[in-house]
Amino acid sequence: MSEDKGKKPKKGLLNMMVDAVTNRDEKEAAAAAAAEAEAEAKRKAAALEEETRRKIAEKRAREAEAKEAAEKKAAEATEAARVAAEKARAEAAAREKARLEAEAREKARKEAEALAKVREFEAKREAEMAAKKAEIEAKAEEARKAAEEAAKLVYVVQPGDSLSKIAKEKLGNASRWPEIHELNKDKISDPNIIRVGQELRLPK
Repeated sequence: MSEDKGKKPKKGLLNMMVDAVTNRDEKEAAAAAAAEAEAEAKRKAAALEEETRRKIAEKRAREAEAKEAAEKKAAEATEAARVAAEKARAEAAAREKARLEAEAREKARKEAEALAKVREFEAKREAEMAAKKAEIEAKAEEARKAAEEAAKLVYVVQPGDSLSKIAKEKLGNASRWPEIHELNKDKISDPNIIRVGQELRLPK
């Protein structure tokens, strides 16, 4: 008997079903309330956004009207200034034209006097330039020939080259490689090691 008193009475199946339905209804009611609250918040936000847009549009309209009025006033002032400036330019242009015509006549007279001197000077200069050109061309030809001779005495090392191979191809005798080495000791420390791309002086 004491054990039965300590145990809680078990709910019947009907009571359990009632509890389940009650919990479900409460959850649905809470979800509906939350959805309604969210919808109301969205409506308020949309109304606030619409009001903000309306105020911005009104402000922009007022600014546009003020800007248009200012631009009109500025345009009128600009036009008045343009007319006055145009008149002043016309008067100044007439004076400038007369001055330029007088200067042009004086300039033409001086140019005619200077032209003869210029032609005489140019003829003399052309003769001098022709003489200098001939001299330069002669020196250039001498330099070209000297460069060709110098190029014959320089060899650029190719892949697979050795001093004996170069001596045979360029000097006609492979045993003359020591002469090449002697001329290029500043570049070649070991006659058995030469680098591709090295420029070597060759004996005559």
